[in-house]
Amino acid sequence: MDCLVLKNIYSTYYSGNRLLPVLDGISLQVGDGEFVSVLGPSGSGKSTILKLAAGLLKPDQGQVLVDGEETAGHSQLVSYMPQQDLLFPWKTLQDNAVLPLLAAGLDRHTARARIGKLLPTFGLEGFADYYPHQLSGGMRQRAALLRTMMVDSNLMLLDEPFAALDALTRENLQDWLLKIWSRYRRSVLFVTHSIDEAIYLSDRIYVITERPGRISLEQKITLPKPKVRSMVTAPEFSLYKKILLEALHQETSWEDGGKIEGETF
Repeated sequence: MDCLVLKNIYSTYYSGNRLLPVLDGISLQVGDGEFVSVLGPSGSGKSTILKLAAGLLKPDQGQVLVDGEETAGHSQLVSYMPQQDLLFPWKTLQDNAVLPLLAAGLDRHTARARIGKLLPTFGLEGFADYYPHQLSGGMRQRAALLRTMMVDSNLMLLDEPFAALDALTRENLQDWLLKIWSRYRRSVLFVTHSIDEAIYLSDRIYVITERPGRISLEQKITLPKPKVRSMVTAPEFSLYKKILLEALHQETSWEDGGKIEGETF
């Protein structure tokens, strides 16, 4: 069974008196234990897809199924990590990470003990009592992902979690994320506008056009596993990159003039 299915999704936003079409008949699925990326330009509706999958938005038309159940417009328990880490600055790393466990009814002592055991796995050993401003960008993202992993859900929704990081830190965290995913084997829907990142991380990639977003390509990635950094210079990697670039440039103009300032789709 697919963990997540979006069927023929249409979605619009209002901006002032304007009705803005954001998604135009999107259909996609994420299988159990599969890593799927949505690749597309800024403003194309990628974040909207994640919000729909999380039940934070209701589509104008179409179905959203999580584990076979219709969930369109109804919030459900999923692991959702937005673009910003959203760590509470007044809480330590450990106290940020335990929040989903406390919300699930676990007592604080047991929750903190569970987090403590996972800190080495997430490269955070020795930093339990540090505050967010004392952590590097990469450590903050690992802490945010640790908190996200504590949500008891088989579906993880990750919205460009590495976009704000420098290139080297971003590559290191991509490698680390693959190790974490291989260990826990959750279903992942990952949003990015980086072609290399999508190829390196994914089992499958959906390419979405500029707004209103449509699926222009569904591409399976068959690079050997476990993936290693040297793959990015392999001929197969370059071929995937060529295919995805062509798909991204199939449609280059927006119907009504482009992105509205301040809107995140």
